[in-house]
This record gives sequence, structure tokens and C-alpha cells, in this order.
Amino acid sequence: MHPAVEQIRQYLQLIALQFVQHPEQAELRVAESPQGDAVRFRLILEKTDVARIIGRNGMTASAIRSLAKATGEKHGIKVIVHMLSHEEAAEQS
Repeated sequence: MHPAVEQIRQYLQLIALQFVQHPEQAELRVAESPQGDAVRFRLILEKTDVARIIGRNGMTASAIRSLAKATGEKHGIKVIVHMLSHEEAAEQS
């Protein structure tokens, strides 16, 4: 795993724990592209926590994504951050 990916993972975990009421339900999945030039983070939370982390008008989620993307761009990595409930994650799998 690229050091920048590890930094972003730690950042997302720290942020998620600050916003959510059910940290024991929080799950962070990381998927890197085979070329190593892109990484997708899926932050899977309790349904009520998804609303808390997205924030009013999506401002909190936008800020979280912007910081993660900026770190990735600095290292030449495209970063995608999804914030889902457990139900939404199950539907996508």
C-alpha cells in the first residue's frame, strides 16, 4: 500500500470517529487499482451516521472528500470516497 493511501485511510478513520455515534458499526474498505494510480475508499456506517457525516447540504462530506483528493493528487493518485450505509453497501455487493 502506498504511504499516501495509508495517510488518507488514517485521516478518514479519524474523521469518521469524530462524527459518528456508532463507531463500532463503522467500516472502511480500501480498493486500489491494479496500476496503483487510483484508490477507492468506502466508508460504511450506520444509516443515521451517514447523515451526520454528510452534513447540512453535503458540506461536511465535500470537505472530507476535498482533503482526501488533495492528498492523493499530491502523490499522483486519484482518490474516490464513498459514504454509504450498511444497507446501501449490501445492495452494491
